[in-house]
Amino acid sequence: MREIERVALLTPDRTLDTIFFGGGTPSTMDPDTVGAIIDAARKAWPTRNTLEITLEANPASVDFEKFSDFSGAGVNRVSLGLQALNDESLRLLGRLHSVNEALQAWDVANKVFERTSFDLIYARQHQELPDWKRELQNALVLGPKHLSLYQLTIEDGTAFGDRYGLGRLPGLPDDDTGADLYDATQDICEAAGLPAYEVSNHAECGDESRHNLIYWRYGDYVGVGPGAHGRLTIDGRKIATDAERMPQKWLASVLSGSGTHEVTETVGNLDQATEYLLMSLRLTEGANMDRWLRLARLSAPPDSLQPLLDDGFLWKNESRFGTTLSGRKVLNSVLRTLL
Repeated sequence: MREIERVALLTPDRTLDTIFFGGGTPSTMDPDTVGAIIDAARKAWPTRNTLEITLEANPASVDFEKFSDFSGAGVNRVSLGLQALNDESLRLLGRLHSVNEALQAWDVANKVFERTSFDLIYARQHQELPDWKRELQNALVLGPKHLSLYQLTIEDGTAFGDRYGLGRLPGLPDDDTGADLYDATQDICEAAGLPAYEVSNHAECGDESRHNLIYWRYGDYVGVGPGAHGRLTIDGRKIATDAERMPQKWLASVLSGSGTHEVTETVGNLDQATEYLLMSLRLTEGANMDRWLRLARLSAPPDSLQPLLDDGFLWKNESRFGTTLSGRKVLNSVLRTLL
């Protein structure tokens, strides 16, 4: 609450569109704490009538009473980390809940909230294309209006990265199979009325995550809490904020007023142009050409754009350009070429 008050003084005359409780397992928080934070944010900034307040939840940490208390505190959207509809896959992913617990949590969430979403991970160990098609069809039977469907990625410095380096993650799909899994995901969700509006996110028209759209459209957002990142425009400058990751160090700095809990850095125009492309080309709606050229200090599109259009990786109209389905499958390569 103190951090919200501090940042509000730096960002007067702003309107609050969304609040997102994410990172870790917010559903283990006391609903009264969630309510106090929401009240502090409402006091700090004027809010939209359509204020979206999302809370991420672990299926093993919720029940009807707690979800009802979160709703009473002001939360109006819940995102459940189901991750898989297969118990063996959940075990391999290191999840603590079962499929049965996940389904119960989904049922409870939809009894309490009008807007719900859940996550699934695919391209998992020993997962073949028919397995994923069947699992995704079963997921759609649950009637979601929003789905986040992520391909499993192995990153250095993580537990999965360490296991992969030791050869202890057998059965991961190769690149061609991963591409087939992605294509099947698009086809099945499109047919079910949940087209992709972002590389990994699908929704019925009007049920997109308003909060995440702010990230992808490169809008401003406040990061509050240990490890939180933010992007704020202050006095005409784009500021990146990066908070201390260790909770006790973060808390001690906030309470003492020392200011050591957050590093701030001005984001230059070229870096803004890069970040804008990294975010906006993930969206089906694409990027605003004039905004990108202005940030990149370009008077005209670079020569690298036309070959990507000719090869079918990008589309373009007068004011916007974006990735096609083929382009989104090789998004990193498209970005490297443009940048």
